[in-house]
Amino acid sequence: MPPEYLDFEKPIADLEKKIEELTLFTSNGNIDLEEEILKLHKKADQLRAEIYSRLTPWQKALISRHPNRPYTLDYIEAMLTDFTEMHGDRSFADDSAIVCGMARLDGMPVVVIGHQKGRTTKEKIVRNFGMPNPEGYRKALRLMEFAEKFRKPLVTFIDTPGAYPGIGAEERGQGESIARNLYVMSRLKVPIITTVIGEGGSGGALALGVADRVLMLEHSTYSVISPEGCAAILWNNGSKASEAAELLKITAQDLFQMKVIDEMVEEPIGGAHRDPRRVADLLREAIIRNLSEIRNIPPADLIRLRYDKFRKLGFFDQI
Repeated sequence: MPPEYLDFEKPIADLEKKIEELTLFTSNGNIDLEEEILKLHKKADQLRAEIYSRLTPWQKALISRHPNRPYTLDYIEAMLTDFTEMHGDRSFADDSAIVCGMARLDGMPVVVIGHQKGRTTKEKIVRNFGMPNPEGYRKALRLMEFAEKFRKPLVTFIDTPGAYPGIGAEERGQGESIARNLYVMSRLKVPIITTVIGEGGSGGALALGVADRVLMLEHSTYSVISPEGCAAILWNNGSKASEAAELLKITAQDLFQMKVIDEMVEEPIGGAHRDPRRVADLLREAIIRNLSEIRNIPPADLIRLRYDKFRKLGFFDQI
């Protein structure tokens, strides 16, 4: 798909537009501009590397929401084989904002669950912009219990602005469905690997995130609230989202330093959407490596270590 540029990428967009014009001019005429085109390519790569070496938390938040960024189904297709999707919560409906099923990772059977956004307007509506209803979390819960019953590792992908806050969702027990997932995941007797692949928002993200190993892609974000929501609450001014993003510590770099996550997975310069195949390969290697380190731990020890991991999160300053 054609590239979409964020505001801070405008200098890169200008250069690449110039490259496209010269390439078209060369192909239609007798003038050889290959040397000039190569110089511009080199300049664009250098500029992109410079810009991406000094990203602000707010800019990272924008990258994590990029419309061309790979989603859960993209990673499933690139990393897994023999995927069979499961539908419905056996109670109310099938929520398309969460996809889940059985697959093989490097030949090993796993259960996979993830948030799923859409790209076209129709897909976005069907997927509810990646914001699950209670039935989505109950569908995920059904697959979690399935994984435990058949002793299959659980792999989850987080990419949601948050759980859907609509009246219907609240009437059907949105808070209870998230809380139950937290409760069950904390006690599952199988290894759990979670990766934040885009934006991880609030309890809607955490409902798939109680894991033995929590990974994050380099330009993904993970927080208790969106920067815009935080700014609206603290200052009654959503335009201060960039300031809120700085204070919230939402980036993979900050969260790794605070030991909220276990590993940050590198992305190509320019973000995951610039080279989805490369990102999928790096993430696949990281998941397989982490899974191999914990898959043979006895269930009782696995649960204890998982409990200890989350109990140790956070710290207090003595005043």
